[in-house]
Amino acid sequence: MGAKLSGPGGQGGKTITQNSDINVTPFVDIMLVLLIIFMVAAPLATVSIKLDLPPAIPNNDPNPKEPVYISVQEGGDLYIAERQTSLANLTADVCAAQDVTTDCREERVFVRAQPEVQYRQFMEVMNELQGKGFYKVGLLNEDIE
Repeated sequence: MGAKLSGPGGQGGKTITQNSDINVTPFVDIMLVLLIIFMVAAPLATVSIKLDLPPAIPNNDPNPKEPVYISVQEGGDLYIAERQTSLANLTADVCAAQDVTTDCREERVFVRAQPEVQYRQFMEVMNELQGKGFYKVGLLNEDIE
């Protein structure tokens, strides 16, 4: 026994048409999930660095003290201003160059190095200063032309 179904494929004369509308429900769901993930993860990604910034007007002193400049030369030679020193005598010479009656470690020190200086030599100077309690150390560079 056979039955004859009407229309193409037995759909009662109705044909299936293509639906060209985009279903945005899954897209909205994914975007909401991503939004929540980024909202939770964004505060965790911030890194805080403690900075000891000087006050806007340092103690109302119009003539602040001149900092000590340490220069690291190519061969590892150290100079405080124009006077040569060694790594062993660095902290004593920095205190002598500052000419202060209070703790010399509280004064500013600027370090500059020639481009040919190895990173190891530069970091030896920085570690020596930090190890002896000099924490107000600034780094100097020159503009690249």
